[in-house]
Amino acid sequence: MSGHNKWSSIKHKKGAADAKRGRIFTKLIKEITVAARMGGGDPDANPRLRTAIAAAKSENMPKDNIERAVKKGTGELEGVSYEENTYEGYGPGGAAIFLESVTDNKNRAVADIRHIFSKSGGNLGENGCVAWMFDKKGYINIEKDGVDEEKLMEVALDAGAEDVREENGSFEVITEPEDFETVREAIEKASIAYADAEITMLPQNFTALQGKEAEQMVRLMDALDDCEDVQKVYTNADIPDEYFN
Repeated sequence: MSGHNKWSSIKHKKGAADAKRGRIFTKLIKEITVAARMGGGDPDANPRLRTAIAAAKSENMPKDNIERAVKKGTGELEGVSYEENTYEGYGPGGAAIFLESVTDNKNRAVADIRHIFSKSGGNLGENGCVAWMFDKKGYINIEKDGVDEEKLMEVALDAGAEDVREENGSFEVITEPEDFETVREAIEKASIAYADAEITMLPQNFTALQGKEAEQMVRLMDALDDCEDVQKVYTNADIPDEYFN
């Protein structure tokens, strides 16, 4: 089990093949728009926007789409007003779920999220019920092949990374949120390619699931991931790889 949210890792690997690019683009556009609204349209002066644009480019989003999303955020173009919220709950087997929502209709979002939880053997809880089980961290995933481990550790740790560890054929660089951009930029300047880089919620411990509970949990996470109002989903569920096939 990766130290990172396993669901995110599995989703990243299968993303290019699962015909969900439209939904991926929608979520990226929302993030760019909100980031530009909150911190301005200059990515050099807005770390959140810079990270969102980098994520969009990694998914091969056209430059025009990115620029329009930025302008909608800054008000240069007319756009939808999005609201950010977080929700917490429990999945099958008591696994913790923490999700971030970006929506233009909070009532619809809450109703849809609650329905997804109840339909798949989970339940939506009160704010704070599982947030304490996660730590907000910067996370950079680097494929192991072709990477000099000593060089990566030197670059990342010198730039302020908290930890560099090997997990399942890749390296994970963990940072405090405020150090994330500095470390990511140092890795880029060292010409070390990364597969994933984001501010995320890392579980402090894991809940192992098997059998029916594992199957239900995968369906629940799939449904939340497909929900237009859900931006990111985190869980401490430890599910064997075969349930994702």
